[in-house]
Amino acid sequence: KTLTLEAVDLQWAIILQIFMLIWYSPVEHLTVRNLTFRGPLEELTEYAFQPLLSSVEQLISLDGSMKALTLEHVRNKVYYFNQEILYRQFSEMNIANLTIADAYMPHMLCPNRTSSFQYLNFSHNALTDELFQNCGTLADLKLLILQKNKFESLRKVSFMTSHMKSLTYLDMSNNLLRHDGAGVQCQWAESLAELDLSSNQLAGAVFECLPANVQKLSLRNNQISNVPSGVAELKSLEELNLASNRLADLPGCGGFTSLQFLNVEMNSILTPSADFFQSCPRVRELQAGHNPFQCSCELQAFIRLERRSGGKLFGWPVAYVCEYPEGLRGTELKDFHLSPLACNTTLLLVTALLLT
Repeated sequence: KTLTLEAVDLQWAIILQIFMLIWYSPVEHLTVRNLTFRGPLEELTEYAFQPLLSSVEQLISLDGSMKALTLEHVRNKVYYFNQEILYRQFSEMNIANLTIADAYMPHMLCPNRTSSFQYLNFSHNALTDELFQNCGTLADLKLLILQKNKFESLRKVSFMTSHMKSLTYLDMSNNLLRHDGAGVQCQWAESLAELDLSSNQLAGAVFECLPANVQKLSLRNNQISNVPSGVAELKSLEELNLASNRLADLPGCGGFTSLQFLNVEMNSILTPSADFFQSCPRVRELQAGHNPFQCSCELQAFIRLERRSGGKLFGWPVAYVCEYPEGLRGTELKDFHLSPLACNTTLLLVTALLLT
């Protein structure tokens, strides 16, 4: 039921014939890695393609055994042919799972009829914002992976999903996504529960363009310096990853009333707010380690917070180390202590007056 082919280097016409042969077989999961298709050119003209592809069109419209097709590391040694003919064959396949990864693919056509796709993985290609715009035939799609492509507009990505009525998971990591905000409207699939926007070029304005019902959100490795208050009402959000950004303090939970897990590791937090767990009562785990903590009087309140939190600080104590001042660099926060006299200005003044 499972067949894997490695290092396939053949003429495209022969590769299609192999696919047709496998389609009629009991194989349910076909994986082809390191696929190279070649000419000669005269065999890849549109006219020469038609007899073979008309057979493929009849083939893919039938209910065969095939459920999943995976093509990884695809290389094309033919530089002139009608690519839309090729895209059409893949977009119309009557299977549940399709993966075309690392293929330098610049586009994929919207299926002409209601598609049976439930899982699509087009990672590590050259896809842009025009993918699946105004495409209403992917109503059964549940998981979509588009990482490592060339998407730029978060707004267009949101509109792409708006027709995908069953979509629950979307991975847009490692793209070129931006969002300028300024009243720009976004429209996401209402079913979208998990969204990965890590490793893009997003700033704080991203919180104006997020799915209303998202439960798990990753904004890791972006350019977010603050979480604007009163902008995002994400009442279903349970997990938020803001690691490797530019935050200067812990965000509040005004718009995230259901938040349970927050990751703010590797930001620019010198002195985190000590009232975090008061503003975020449902948070069960806070990952705030590997920040450049400034060990001063202001940090004492945060250290006391850890003692009262009941182990909610993930990675304590190893990940929580003084960065400033230089004399304390490398000291774990649990070992940093200042006397009450040094941090209480009123007590210090009274003591000085009494001594005087």
